[in-house]
Amino acid sequence: MSNSSTITTAPNAKRLLWAGFMAILAAGVGYSVRGGILGQWAEQFGFTMTDLGTITGGGLTGFGIVIILSSLIADKVGYGKLMIMAFALHFISAVITLAAPAAFASGGKDAAYNCLFWGMFIFAVGNGLCEAVVNPLTATLFPNNKAHYLNILHAGWPAGLVIGGLASAFMAAKPAAEGVAAVAAVDWKIQMSLFLVPVLIYGVMLLGQKFPKSEVSSAGVTMGQMLKSVATPLMFVLLITHALVGYVELGTDSWISKITGAIMASPAAGLKLFVYTSLLMFGLRFVAGPIVHRISPLGLLLVSSLLGFLGLKLLGSATTVMACVIAATVYACGKTFLWPTMLAVVSERFPKGGAVAIGLIGGVGMLSAGLLGGPAIGFKQDFHASANLKEQAPEAYERYKAAGENAFMGFKTIGLDGAKVGVLSDANGPGAELDRVTALLAKDNVKDANHEKLATWWNEVKPLAETDKKPVSEAGIFGGQMALKLTSYVPLAMAGIFLLLVLYFRAKGGYKALEMDGKH
Repeated sequence: MSNSSTITTAPNAKRLLWAGFMAILAAGVGYSVRGGILGQWAEQFGFTMTDLGTITGGGLTGFGIVIILSSLIADKVGYGKLMIMAFALHFISAVITLAAPAAFASGGKDAAYNCLFWGMFIFAVGNGLCEAVVNPLTATLFPNNKAHYLNILHAGWPAGLVIGGLASAFMAAKPAAEGVAAVAAVDWKIQMSLFLVPVLIYGVMLLGQKFPKSEVSSAGVTMGQMLKSVATPLMFVLLITHALVGYVELGTDSWISKITGAIMASPAAGLKLFVYTSLLMFGLRFVAGPIVHRISPLGLLLVSSLLGFLGLKLLGSATTVMACVIAATVYACGKTFLWPTMLAVVSERFPKGGAVAIGLIGGVGMLSAGLLGGPAIGFKQDFHASANLKEQAPEAYERYKAAGENAFMGFKTIGLDGAKVGVLSDANGPGAELDRVTALLAKDNVKDANHEKLATWWNEVKPLAETDKKPVSEAGIFGGQMALKLTSYVPLAMAGIFLLLVLYFRAKGGYKALEMDGKH
């Protein structure tokens, strides 16, 4: 079989690398913008935190399933065809997601939920097809420096988070200030459509490009040999570990700007902090190569996990803006290298696994984030916020609790209704936006059953708004911080696994990348 060191770099290697970068950037923009509009969804459709967590988790679940399935056929179908399919699905997802308000008007909360869930799911399918192509493609294009170039490829993710976060910050609602009128948030549908811009860019960049054969295809490795090569105890350990990576990184990213925005009493500040940490990640991923050469991929993963644990612990206790900034910086440094370096380790230790090995590891990470991370962190917020409000102000809890029960992994709770909390916490004063919409509907003689139901509730509880505002707000912050504290134990467990792997390879002479023939 061919030795990886003899593979020549394709003449269009850098163009394909940057096209892949833009595809991942598109996913990051969509993911980031979605994080910035969760509040609008909660207020417009009356979702709880668990509802929102399941919507965001559904997207990641689709991502994971498609990465695994498409990695099995990537070599036979062809990288180019899969990218065309991804391009089409990205546009279809936008149409379905943007139909949520119309669905809500005709079918209520459940109809809107279905539009958003399936829109996010299809968006993630497109992302999954891209991911199934660009990871093995990058490993093929740069066989002797996989960790470095996979980190550069995945710098597209924080770049997308930065662009989406900045867009959300500029488009967020602005409260009235001295001499300046309040500014309403830009409609979430406009914000959500921004991810289509990088989608068009990567589509243009791939026009007319020839994709190289993967390392395993060039070596004549069969599907059976690829599957057999990954059926090892080490791969099993790496899959479990990457499931934890997906839980803590992507699961937390779904919520981090919302939670820190609540702590700092400013959703815009939460978005700005998210942009700052994403920008930090973007820059750091370009220097992964020198770090890996100095301390090895597993050493980098061990240090990263410990920083992730410390950062989340600090965020869970932060009470000031400065404390949030310091904690978020530590957390960002921790999570920066986890995902792409894990991909590199799998590619280096299982070269015969090809797209299957990388697809399995990426898919498991996404499935964990979707099925466990997003929903679990949302549920933890509901559980602890409700318990706190029920203890501190039981009557307020009765006024702001959701109509239905939420459940996760056998645990149950009744969270706080996002629409009701949104009315109370309006930046321009409790009920300000609701009253404005009520007046507009009355002026145009328009009936809206969902709005009328919320307005009727508000008229009943309005006299107690000033009394309720403080305990409801504090309960939300408490729920968010408890969720982060509990999540911090996930990277601590990862650190333990990476330490054992470091010791295991040290006993065998040290960690080394394998070549296609299985030798060092």
